[in-house]
Amino acid sequence: MEHKIELGMSFEFEMTVEHKDTAEYFGSGSVLVLATPVMIGLMEKASMKAVQSGLLDGFTTVGTKVDITHKGATPISMKVKFFAELIEIDRKRLVFQVKAMDEKEEVGSGIHERFIIETEKFVAKANLKLN
Repeated sequence: MEHKIELGMSFEFEMTVEHKDTAEYFGSGSVLVLATPVMIGLMEKASMKAVQSGLLDGFTTVGTKVDITHKGATPISMKVKFFAELIEIDRKRLVFQVKAMDEKEEVGSGIHERFIIETEKFVAKANLKLN
């Protein structure tokens, strides 16, 4: 069997910015707006969810590269929509167009790459570092 991954697969979700999502709380800045690392992490989440249903059991994806611009500040209590669309497939490498929109404007966009991995093997290899 093969994975059922196709160009155009996408996922979108919305969240409300809370104090725990801010640059001040995360430690990446000193202001109470959506932190860049949090925004990128949520873009990665959208990308992962976009293709998860097409993967065989025991497989998932891991993020390997981001090229994302954070171009607008989003304050606490404002909603943000995150969107990811699969735009390229190169064997196990998947490339996504990602975007974040708050209630007023696009606040982030870019490209995110993920690789399909076999979960157990991947974790076992990582755990070898503990020995």
